[in-house]
Amino acid sequence: MDIDVKMRELARNLQWTWQPEVIRLFRAIDPALFRSVKHNPVELLARFSKEDLEKRATDLALEPRINFAFHRLREYLDNEHTWGAFHGGPLHSRPVAYFSAEFGLHESLPIFSGGLGVLAGDHLKAASDLGVPLVGVGLFYAQGYFNQEINPEGWQSEHYFESDVELLPMDHALGPDGEPIFVKVKTRESEIKLGIWSAQVGRNRLILLDSDVEGNSDADRALTTTLYGGDQRVRIRQEHILGVGGLRALCALEICPGVIHMNEGHSAFAVLELARKLMERDAKTFSEVEETAASMTVFTTHTPVEAGHDRFSAELVESTIGPLREQIGLSEKELLGLGRVNPDNNNELFCMTVLGMKMARSINGVSAIHGRVSRAMWQSLWPETEVHQIPIGHITNGVHVHSWLAVPMAQLYDRYLREKWKTRVCYPETWERIFDIEDTEFWEVHQILKVRLVDFVERAIKVQHERWAKSGAKINNITRLDPAALTVGFARRAATYKRLGLLLDDIERFDRLVNHPEHPVQFVFSGKAHPADEPGKKLIQRVCRVTQDPRFQGKIFFVEDYGYNVSRHLVQGVDVWLNTPRRPLEACGTSGEKVLLNGGLNLSILDGWWAEAFDGTNGFAIGEGGEHANLDKQDAYDREATYNAFENEVIPLFYDRDEQGLPRGWIHRVKRAISSLGWKFNADRMVQDYTRNCYLPACGGFICSFPRGALERRLSKSGH
Repeated sequence: MDIDVKMRELARNLQWTWQPEVIRLFRAIDPALFRSVKHNPVELLARFSKEDLEKRATDLALEPRINFAFHRLREYLDNEHTWGAFHGGPLHSRPVAYFSAEFGLHESLPIFSGGLGVLAGDHLKAASDLGVPLVGVGLFYAQGYFNQEINPEGWQSEHYFESDVELLPMDHALGPDGEPIFVKVKTRESEIKLGIWSAQVGRNRLILLDSDVEGNSDADRALTTTLYGGDQRVRIRQEHILGVGGLRALCALEICPGVIHMNEGHSAFAVLELARKLMERDAKTFSEVEETAASMTVFTTHTPVEAGHDRFSAELVESTIGPLREQIGLSEKELLGLGRVNPDNNNELFCMTVLGMKMARSINGVSAIHGRVSRAMWQSLWPETEVHQIPIGHITNGVHVHSWLAVPMAQLYDRYLREKWKTRVCYPETWERIFDIEDTEFWEVHQILKVRLVDFVERAIKVQHERWAKSGAKINNITRLDPAALTVGFARRAATYKRLGLLLDDIERFDRLVNHPEHPVQFVFSGKAHPADEPGKKLIQRVCRVTQDPRFQGKIFFVEDYGYNVSRHLVQGVDVWLNTPRRPLEACGTSGEKVLLNGGLNLSILDGWWAEAFDGTNGFAIGEGGEHANLDKQDAYDREATYNAFENEVIPLFYDRDEQGLPRGWIHRVKRAISSLGWKFNADRMVQDYTRNCYLPACGGFICSFPRGALERRLSKSGH
């Protein structure tokens, strides 16, 4: 097989996104070009003819590395000895259909906005590594979310782009005749034709629906253009396409799911389409198949914030899914009742989360606290049930280790952790040997990552300043982070409850903290606000203005266009990850989980995952987990607790050095964090929990679906 063919096959399976040796291979072809195309190997290779690519591979002596990477991919895809092979049971004939409005797999496929999408991407990757049969279902947004630019006044502006589908790692889904497959969904106003894109994510697939096809009206063609864009009419139609169109796409591809997993309420219409199909198959009424459909459905809620749950007017619901309602034989009142807490309240808006919860028998939050909050929030759906008995559990989110672990740190783990540790990340014993790593070696690796962060921030600020200079703005000299100073990262969606500027409310104390003559602290901020979120934009502007204050120049930085690449550099290079949500509004938060794997420590409010993780020796806590009814008082209390933690715990421990200049106590705490938390807060453990507790019961129980001969062959090959 030609080198050209092998390279293009590697580029079109997104497994490369968590294979550092393959990423280095693509980068080696042309490092500058690889960076300019946002690390997209499909676009990189498109810039070369077959002859030029093969000549370049020969000149750079890349052929052995290409062959090795290609064979590794084939071995990965053909491996039958996975966790899922022996624990997946009926999922092998009836896979999980994982519906999500966004999927964050890599910056080169920009169809996500933040944490929800990255979580979905990590879920797909871990399912692939484990061999759990799962197909992702989402939408293809040609303009993605948006690129963020910060002007000299610190104000966010949004810039949309148009993806070139020919340069993305996905293909048209084709039928037996070799022609593209289309499905349709019908509203009161039109019938929307949908194209289907298919991307390979390791062993599994991601299916993306696209309304920008010939035959649709201009308005319908634009429905899947932008993530979380448009008005309520656009939003509900996107969710119609995702849920109903997504399930129809699976059927058109002859994929028969045994489980419908709805990642948030955006896809809740899928269960109505599932009911319709069961009615059609079994010649039954909706009431007769409702329980069957619900038993096949897993619903994960992600937000404890009321505004985060989609709600629509009765008129919008009817105009969008009225035709489907008629097909399943429900009156308008009956359908609306499925999305209302009180079905008889005609003034209540239709809530997608309510529909998802009413039509699922497995419901979970994404951390222990979030499960508790969700039970209290939705108790009205079960008015006769005590709050502690509300059927909403929790499965705490985890991160895909191999996507977020920096290469130098992974190489260190390769030398010290157990054999095949990469396939055993959710076993506690895997991480026990972290204490065998010499402190000097461990600290050197962390410093390498920190210098990389310093360089990245400098490049980002330089680009920003060059753009400002073109507009005639006065630009201060570019300064660098100090690799020796305590470096704190704070990056996430700029929602007000996440309190981006909590410390800035006492600017004099902040000045003393940052500019301490012996123990300085520096901050790197990043984050996007939704285009319609004016308070969030004002928070960003406030931080950006502080970066221009002469007292803080060179000490405080705001990196614009927060996304996968920015996040990767920050979580791999900071000393401390600061998280200050207003408890209990952080559903989980997974950035800190990425930080701990890379040798950083968390300083966080005891909310989300950190409330389950902190044990007093593996990071730092802000406060004691209190929740004050008066928000101003809670903010004041948490601000004081944050400063106290910095001044009395974090800074003294970081700057306490021995005669070799090593912070031995700090390093021990980092190792303690990795050993006590690495095995638990990862996506492998998360997907295993979903498989055991949700998927297998939904798909029909713990009955192995392999034919006897096939199972015996698998066991024989594995030595069991």
